[in-house]
Amino acid sequence: MSILITNIHQLVQVHPNNVMLVKGNDMKVLPIMENAYVYIEHDTIIEYGPMTECEGFDPETTIDATNKLVIPSWCDSHTHLVFAGNRSKEFVDKINGLSYEEIAARGGGILNSADQIANTSLDDLYTQSLIRLNQVIALGTGAIEIKTGYGLETEAELKMLKVIGKLKKDSQAFILPTLLAAHAIPDMYKSDKTSYVNQIINNLIPKAAALKIAKYIDVFCEKGYFSVEDMDKILAAGKNYQLQPKVHVNQFNILGGVPAATGHNALSVDHLELLDENDINALAQSNTIPVALPGCSFYLGIPYTPARRIIEAGLPLALASDYNPGSAPSGNMNFVVSLACVKMKLSPEEAINAATINGAYAMGISSMYGSITRGKKANLIITKPMGHYREIAYNFGDNPVDQVIINGKLWA
Repeated sequence: MSILITNIHQLVQVHPNNVMLVKGNDMKVLPIMENAYVYIEHDTIIEYGPMTECEGFDPETTIDATNKLVIPSWCDSHTHLVFAGNRSKEFVDKINGLSYEEIAARGGGILNSADQIANTSLDDLYTQSLIRLNQVIALGTGAIEIKTGYGLETEAELKMLKVIGKLKKDSQAFILPTLLAAHAIPDMYKSDKTSYVNQIINNLIPKAAALKIAKYIDVFCEKGYFSVEDMDKILAAGKNYQLQPKVHVNQFNILGGVPAATGHNALSVDHLELLDENDINALAQSNTIPVALPGCSFYLGIPYTPARRIIEAGLPLALASDYNPGSAPSGNMNFVVSLACVKMKLSPEEAINAATINGAYAMGISSMYGSITRGKKANLIITKPMGHYREIAYNFGDNPVDQVIINGKLWA
């Protein structure tokens, strides 16, 4: 299949040479081309340029993008999209003043989702998850990481992993599966966490690895959940099966998880609502990318990741949705970009860079996704008519997406 998109008002995130990551002051630069075209064959961007040079193409489909923008699809590097049911009752508890920790202490939170996973068949879980996946694709997400973590016991975790694997096989979107091996401690192990960690290391990780679905391994390193020592053991076990770390750290407390994660060559450290100089220094000496999850901060009413501090230290930053039923029940990356500008004081250029090329880097796929570059995958958003890319962030709550192209095909 071939597609020619013509008369593009702004072609956004254009790089003639492949760019894997942008950091520090470079995040303020978002290269664009006005009155442009893009030509796609099969799943690949073949050519682009000014309309004055648009000649010699014989596409099967031509799309007139007059007054519209074309940007790379969003790369959402942190989600928990596979879950059962919802936690809307906890939403009301939250409104009534209970904190995330208090809800969890009453049997809500992750344990609630684990109960629902246990009572949901694989087919039903797949059907529910596919609906969510299609919703976020329609909102412009073309590459997405999906974690397990709501099983809390081996067979339920493997069920989740199989659902993610089936979504990866069936969907046009690029899906990156992550084994969130240590998300919370089941009730039966509350007084014996060591045994649960050993169960993860000796049972879950080997069985998950045998499925050959997961590429990454994750741990929720947080007070009341898993310590830095626990994380070290689990990540080391994962590396024996070629599972690279991507970890939750510094959401509510600073425990030393960031330096420990960089020591394990983690691809990303996610959340970072709290940050200190030791964390900044560790990140500066690593290839680990910080990932901010502003949707979680918005929903829980907790601090936002100090994005300005991260960028001004010369570091990169990615944005992701953290789509999950308990602390960020939305996978709308357009809203995430808006939140990052309004609450984290990112410029539209920085936010779009963080949600495209840097989001791709946080999944290990920026060589093929995240920018308009010849030879990269044709995962694109065609917006509704608008004058400038900054309107994506400015018009928060609006859906700017008119059409989505995934792997060179119009998605509907």
